[in-house]
Amino acid sequence: MAYIDYYGILGLNKDASADDVKKAYRKLARKYHPDLNPNNEDAHRKFQEINEANEVLSDPEKRKKYDEYGENWKHADQFEEARRQQQSGGNFGGGHFSGGFSTGDSGEFSDFFENLFGGGGSGSYSSFGGGRKTSGYRGQDLNAEMHLSLRDVAETHKRMLEVNGKKIRITIPAGIANEQVIKLSGHGGPGINGGPAGDLYITFIIAEDPIFKRVVNDLYATANVDLYTAVLGGETTINTFDGKAKLTVKPGTQNGTKVRLKGKGFPVYKKDGEFGDLFVTFNIQIPDKLTDKQKNLFQELRNTSN
Repeated sequence: MAYIDYYGILGLNKDASADDVKKAYRKLARKYHPDLNPNNEDAHRKFQEINEANEVLSDPEKRKKYDEYGENWKHADQFEEARRQQQSGGNFGGGHFSGGFSTGDSGEFSDFFENLFGGGGSGSYSSFGGGRKTSGYRGQDLNAEMHLSLRDVAETHKRMLEVNGKKIRITIPAGIANEQVIKLSGHGGPGINGGPAGDLYITFIIAEDPIFKRVVNDLYATANVDLYTAVLGGETTINTFDGKAKLTVKPGTQNGTKVRLKGKGFPVYKKDGEFGDLFVTFNIQIPDKLTDKQKNLFQELRNTSN
């Protein structure tokens, strides 16, 4: 029976911590991401293997089952039930076991069952009437990452995502948060024996913006103000997320003064027309190249103030 070494796929030892799994997955996912490796089938295959390995090893319960049952971890509950039935003297051939495993359609699964119970089972049975039947199993859940800029998620838009060679068109709501996870039901691995498909979990990674810092729905930015405007008052033009705006600078404005622009922040997730605020911190710039005349004027100003 083929064995998929999820630890080996992520370059980890079996005693790796949950944090080790997370770091290894992110590093490899970025390296083999389809967006960075267009038309590279090997990279796409590797990316799918990485997602599959992470889906199992990042979940404590699934990881425990995998460590014990290997590739057949999805059927661990059925194996445990079968083990309990065998230990209690259950008769698998007489219809007393109603667990949901199937051996008739999967050679690997049959081999595993026979190795576990010494050849004691050859099919899936129902306790209702003792008739033989094959059971369908839900497909494997998959994980994927989508990397976006802050400006990408400032408005609702659609993107194409490729999973297992299949293209999926998804809608990304404005205001989605960094590391937020969205589930797409039925877009995971295919079911077994006619069972339902698994789900796809997409983690959104939002890159930092060079101008704006985002805190939930609020944005923070810095605006440079020359010394003369800070002392005498005036106006300065600042960048907002959707353009530019003029701000009044009061006479005697101090370095680090913060002003708030209501409703000029980031869109609130799934609340159309609602926005956070923009907080602008003034950075007073001290001139470092003065003419002799300017130096004399500053000297005169200092003497006057003294």
